[in-house]
Amino acid sequence: MDVVDEMAAVRGTAFMDGRWMPLAEASVPILDRGFVRSDATYDVAHVWKGRFFRLMDHVERFQASMAGLRMSLPYSAEQIAGIMVECTARSGLRDAYVQVTCTRGMPPAGTRDPRLCRNRLYVFAQPFVWIADEQQRRDGLRMILSTTQRIPPESLDQRIKNFHWLDLTMGIFEAYDRDATVCAMPAADGTITEGPGFNIFVVKDGALATPERGMFEGITRRTVFEIAADLQLRCEVRPVRAEEVVAADEIFVTSTAGGVTPVTSYEGRPVGDGRPGPLTARITELYWRRHEDDAFCTPVPYAD
Repeated sequence: MDVVDEMAAVRGTAFMDGRWMPLAEASVPILDRGFVRSDATYDVAHVWKGRFFRLMDHVERFQASMAGLRMSLPYSAEQIAGIMVECTARSGLRDAYVQVTCTRGMPPAGTRDPRLCRNRLYVFAQPFVWIADEQQRRDGLRMILSTTQRIPPESLDQRIKNFHWLDLTMGIFEAYDRDATVCAMPAADGTITEGPGFNIFVVKDGALATPERGMFEGITRRTVFEIAADLQLRCEVRPVRAEEVVAADEIFVTSTAGGVTPVTSYEGRPVGDGRPGPLTARITELYWRRHEDDAFCTPVPYAD
């Protein structure tokens, strides 16, 4: 299948710097610093059964990321949310992955001063993206500890969602090379940070722990905090050392692309009894139940 055929198979709708179009026709100018310098920030929300989950939380986080990179757009939070909803409505997708991106834009001819760029907004809706396939969600992921260190927050605040994925991508290759499906990225001090596109939780003696720095603070991670509070579970946000992961009773990862996913193998050894743990299963159930709660959801007004 060539590039033209691949793009023709793409489903979805895009809003590209003020213009609506089919996702298959969407493109970013090749001189946009978002492309040539990875000078961009983005956020991703999902739509499940025709309703956005925690839409404004995603938009507010997106605006905070823009502020952190000294970007701005002529749109309010409500207008950005409206574009995301309209994108989804135009696409007709009931289960969707909706990405909103701000790029630095293109500098005027003869300069590369980022202050002179007009920042650009790009939004697209496509079919729902899962971080794991159906079997992996049922049986659990195989995880390894990457030998590639995560870019430290002293270099780039990882709370700002960004396109600097080469360290994460090298971790993905290493996972596949070692017959695993995902990886945990270490920091220089022997703690773990996150994985490519997900946060990590470990469970020991009925208590949860998740790293406190060096990673993106996910909305699904936030939802797990709330669920843990409802269940009166201890949930610690603190440095998590690599050896704690080895000794965990349960491990799970969280992402907008699929919610809560169990890890049943770590560094080639079973986690617990090698099956998804009961606490992970309970949190997963309550996570999806929240998608039925109007307090967390924004309906999409489809034409039909």
